[in-house]
This record gives sequence, C-alpha cells and structure tokens, in this order.
Amino acid sequence: MGIVRRISRQVMVGRIAIGGDAPVVVQSMTNTDTADAESTTRQAFELWRAGSELVRITVDTPAAAAQVARIRGQLDELGCDVPLVGDFHYNGHKLLTQYPDCAQALAKYRINPGNVGKGAKRDDRFATMIEAALKYGKPVRIGVNWGSLDPELLARMMDENGRRQNPQDADAVLREALIVSGLESAAQAESLGLPAERIVISCKVSGVQDLILVYRELARRCDYALHLGLTEAGMGTKGIVASTAAMAVLLQEGIGDTIRVSLTPDPGGERTREVTVAQELLQTMGLRSFAPMVAACPGCGRTTSTVFQTLADRIQTWLRDSMPGWKGRYPGVEEMKVAVMGCVVNGPGESKHADIGISLPGANEVPVAPVYVDGEKTVTLKGGRIAEEFQAIVESYVKDNYSPGAKRRRERGRKSHQAIPIKAST
Repeated sequence: MGIVRRISRQVMVGRIAIGGDAPVVVQSMTNTDTADAESTTRQAFELWRAGSELVRITVDTPAAAAQVARIRGQLDELGCDVPLVGDFHYNGHKLLTQYPDCAQALAKYRINPGNVGKGAKRDDRFATMIEAALKYGKPVRIGVNWGSLDPELLARMMDENGRRQNPQDADAVLREALIVSGLESAAQAESLGLPAERIVISCKVSGVQDLILVYRELARRCDYALHLGLTEAGMGTKGIVASTAAMAVLLQEGIGDTIRVSLTPDPGGERTREVTVAQELLQTMGLRSFAPMVAACPGCGRTTSTVFQTLADRIQTWLRDSMPGWKGRYPGVEEMKVAVMGCVVNGPGESKHADIGISLPGANEVPVAPVYVDGEKTVTLKGGRIAEEFQAIVESYVKDNYSPGAKRRRERGRKSHQAIPIKAST
C-alpha cells in the first residue's frame, strides 16, 4: 500500500523544489548568533554536510543582517550551495529594507504574522516584507506559532465563539485561530502580488494531537506547500518520540512538504542530530533514502557480549560519515541494507534479508561470525579483528555494486526492502 501524497503548489527555494511531486525536504536551523559570521557559516556547513537541504538562520538585528551576505559568500567558497532561509520577527520590515545585500542573499523569508505588528502597522510592515520578496524574487514562509499567535486575532475569535449558541472549547478555537492566521496572511500576500507558487505555510504547536488536527484541517483547506514540524519538541528521546509520533501520522497521510525536527540539543550535543532524526524518520517510512541503514537486534540473554552492539554502532556511524564522499561516487548506495546480529536465532535469517549482513556468536555458540552477501554465506570471520574485516567487506561491496558501470545487485535483494511508492492524488 503506497502513501498518496497531497498535491500542493510547488515552490522553488534556490535550487530546492518544495511541494508538487518533489520529495519531502529536510530543513534545520542554526543556533549561533548570526552576527558571528564565522560560527554561523561553520554550523550551516555542518548541517548541510549532515544532510540538511535548507538551513534557516536568525536575522534579528542590524548586526546580523549585515553579515548574511558574507555568510552566503563563505559557504559558496566552501562549495556549500545550501539555500539560507531568513527568520524574521518584529523588525523584518526594517532589516529587509535597510540591508538589500541580506535580502538578496537569502533564498527565502520566514514571516511570523503574530509579531509583525499591530493594527495598521501590521499591514504596512507585512506589505513591506512582501514587497521585498517581490523585488528580489524570493518565496515566503508564513510561519504561525501558537506561542506567538496574533493576540488581536485570537481575542476576536474567542469573542465570536463566546457568542455562539454552542461554543467550542478554547483549544479548538486556538487551533482554528492558527489556521485562520496562516491562510489570511497567505491571502494577503497574494493580494499584494506574491504568487501562490512562492508561498509556504506552517502552523506549529508543541502538542502531538494538536499538530495532527491543525495540519489535517490546513491541508483540507488549501493547496499551499506545507512546512511540518512540532515546535519546542524538547530534549533527547522525548523530543524525538514526540516529533516522530506527530509527523509520521501526517506524512503517512501525505501531508507535509518540508520537515524540521526541533530538538533541544543535549548539553555539548551536536546540532546536526535534528537532521539525522529527520532523515531517519523519512527513510524508515520508505519516503526517501539518505544513507545505508543498519538492522541490529536489541540483545537478550543469548547475547552474552556487547560485541554486536559496538559493531552495529561502528558500522552505522561509518556509513553515515562516509555518505558526503559517497554521494557522487556511488549512486544508489543510500538504499543499501546492512544487518549486524547478535546470535543464531534471527542472525542468519536477518542477514540473508539484508544486502550484506553478519551474525555474531551468542552464548554457547561457536565463536565464529558468518557473513552473508546478497542472501548467500560468503565467508566466516573469527578472531579479534572481526569488526575491521567486516567493515572492509562492506566497503568492497559498495565499490563492487555502486561504482558507475558496476553490475548492479540482484533484484532479489531489493524486493523485500523497496521504498513505499509515492503517488500523486488525482
């Protein structure tokens, strides 16, 4: 059963296509001070190398705006062509007007309608930002967030709800206000001349069920491209589980054209983790492939050592770290399946299902590790260098099967692991 993708208008952000029949795009955001051009360039580069296809940066002060063009230039010098998205709040109308190099260097503007301004000032400031988008040919994301929702809009809708014969609960009104804010702002942008094909909408909340309800209704009411993400997802496993629980449901229903996993980094942790989680969410759902994935057992009483755990981690890390260099040299390698198993119960069977797999010895088993390639046992490893030898076998497999002109691997190995087909609804 395939996932039927919602048809949305396609938006081009630099070289990246969003919506339409394009694959779901992974986005991330720096947490550096944009006025520090070197730090921001370095982190944007790291996010891009990790696989982020769009990188958003904060543009909140004149000092930050003054460095955007420099950041863009430094990334270009590094061979990094990732589109930069400017995140504007409160003073975006001034910064886009006063710093034309910034306005030109950015590939997209993010506007939060909840903090553009109030009353007539809001309309004037919003119009100024849309005029900049028109002048420089940039798309815009109307990014609504329930933590900064337009208070005038919410108050008006709460009053209207209170006068109804059968009023809704406050949470339902809040969700509706998010949707109305996004759609009304998009309509206003169109009335100012911005084509629908240059508008992306997001309506972010931090509750899983709220996000699902909001985006289902948003998708029903419009055909704008939709940016998907659970805002303030949290730290560690909580943030990963919450983001996955919400977005997986919507992605399975074909909703979402770009995604971001808004993780709070662990102290001293890598910002790139949010990119890895987003990629693995899409890949495990069969929507896209980014890097070879390792199947590994959780371990039980039959697995008396941690050798298989160490090897699985080593191979998965090595495969992901190798991808920046492999992308161009080994097309299709991101779809490769590897298995690292801990005992004889499921080890040989799982290894046969993978393109290449190893079954390590468990408790009371012969201390040898058979290796399976395309379903056939090819060699048995033993001794103290099993990890190094298996990694060398995997590397040889990659070169033999994914080098340009190399004989492709057998279809037998592909069929049980094919990605879910992406179909356009009619």
